[in-house]
Amino acid sequence: MSDLKLYLPTTRKELDIRGWDDVDVVLFSGDAYIDHPQFGAAVIGRVLEHAGYKVAIVPQPDWRGDHRDFTKLGRPRLFFAVTAGCMDSMVNHYTAARRLRSDDAFTPEGKAGARPDYCTITYCRILKQLYPDVPIVIGGIEASMRRLSHYDYWSDTLMPSILVDSQADVLIYGMGERAIVDLAHWYESHRDTPTSIPQTGYRSPNIKNLSPLPITLYAYQEELADKRKHAEDFRLIEIESNKIHPSTIIQDDIVINPPYPTMTTDELDAIYDLPFQYLPHPKYKDKHIPAYEMIRFSVCLHRGCFGGCAFCTISAHQGKQITSRSKDSILRQIHTLTTLPDWHGVLSDLGGPSANMYRMQGRDHTLCEQCARPSCLHPQICKNLNADFRPLLDIYRTVDALPEVKHAFVGSGIRYDLMSEEYGRELLTRHVSGRLKVAPEHTSSAVLHLMRKPDWQSYLRFRDFFLRVNAETGMRQQLIPYFISSHPGCTNADMAQLAAETRRMHYHPEQVQDFTPTPMTLSTTMFYTGLHPYTMQPVYVARTKSDKQRQNQFFFWWKAPK
Repeated sequence: MSDLKLYLPTTRKELDIRGWDDVDVVLFSGDAYIDHPQFGAAVIGRVLEHAGYKVAIVPQPDWRGDHRDFTKLGRPRLFFAVTAGCMDSMVNHYTAARRLRSDDAFTPEGKAGARPDYCTITYCRILKQLYPDVPIVIGGIEASMRRLSHYDYWSDTLMPSILVDSQADVLIYGMGERAIVDLAHWYESHRDTPTSIPQTGYRSPNIKNLSPLPITLYAYQEELADKRKHAEDFRLIEIESNKIHPSTIIQDDIVINPPYPTMTTDELDAIYDLPFQYLPHPKYKDKHIPAYEMIRFSVCLHRGCFGGCAFCTISAHQGKQITSRSKDSILRQIHTLTTLPDWHGVLSDLGGPSANMYRMQGRDHTLCEQCARPSCLHPQICKNLNADFRPLLDIYRTVDALPEVKHAFVGSGIRYDLMSEEYGRELLTRHVSGRLKVAPEHTSSAVLHLMRKPDWQSYLRFRDFFLRVNAETGMRQQLIPYFISSHPGCTNADMAQLAAETRRMHYHPEQVQDFTPTPMTLSTTMFYTGLHPYTMQPVYVARTKSDKQRQNQFFFWWKAPK
């Protein structure tokens, strides 16, 4: 009984343990409830709790049958909050070939089928049917990346803002800690939809009165009729999302407010200082949850990524500017991890969205305020970027000196085009578990340019460095490159070049994938429209199942009949 008080309540019995007759916010999540700061639902719940609100969480409610999971905690005093979880539910459910996956890493025992397709929409429609007068706030990666019109690969259609299909009242995009608390404050004294809270979206019939002047996109129906208009709108959205001072964006009756200023170190530290248990809820006793096993002893050092990869959602969700935790905050979390059951002295990751961007920012912030580049690294590294590795090296060396820590690995992806000699040696000699995975993605310069990735020669230089350090130290570590087929702009000739190059290097590519279009990325816009949004030039797209299979087969040249 006492252990349950350490977690957000999930049942009526757990409310009774606390002596609660009702709650302020009921949060529905497509993931199992793991009380760890790497899981967004837990973070939102803890932030609301810290702000003085009574919050309960319903993980993976049964959306079939009589919907009793949606009514078991009753009507919240303020609002329902809904998230699909840490992944878009369609990415979670289906492969690039649109085949149904047989597992779900965010569900006990990895079982598939614990959440519906288009999870956010399904949960919201049920709640609106049951409680039509209670506000619904949606957030998480699924809502965030579907906040405006977007191409949905799984239905092969252009869909409107998720606010339309979900019937939700407010959408929070990006990392939502500040917005969710401000929304709770609003609903304390109002029943109408708030219109001025940053980093939120809502529907309004009075968009003509907005001030200052917003960015106005084509209507959804216009985009539906003309793919070129969708490409033009994506360019505007991406430009605004990469500004420090962006504008309001409107489409039809959808209003997307600009985000909050980049979070400070103190604000981020305060979130990690909340009383997370770093364990799954006791209801999952003795059950294996794959996503938890993967991150249970990992530490996130910062938020944000300025890499700007064309197929990645990180900068559109977390932002391009880096917010780093303090050294003390990181060490406090590591101390907590060392007290957990099954601690064996190994940190699986000292990382972040890109592991080697800790504390990096522009030297002259006034130049950053005028910049709308989607990447600080492509097509070349920005001259204003202060790529100082000393703070990150200090973290590594301090953690290495902790008596409770035997090994501290870097499991997150690194940008090998962002590397100093000192940092590279420290990484390779002390923080690689035997196999270092990096992501060159392709060998073709034309394809890599469309991906906003460094040229193949950059990878070869890093590979030479890796082999040299291996030889000098007597280590026998492996370098494992990731590759993608069927990315927009990639032809069979490009894949043949990749096969020839990997064969010359005696690689048998094992970390490979077929490009999967996910909402609100440059790559997906090119896939859907066949145009590059910044040039409006045609881009070749391997669109059919047979075209994509043909490209993917080039990875496996060594299996071809001789």
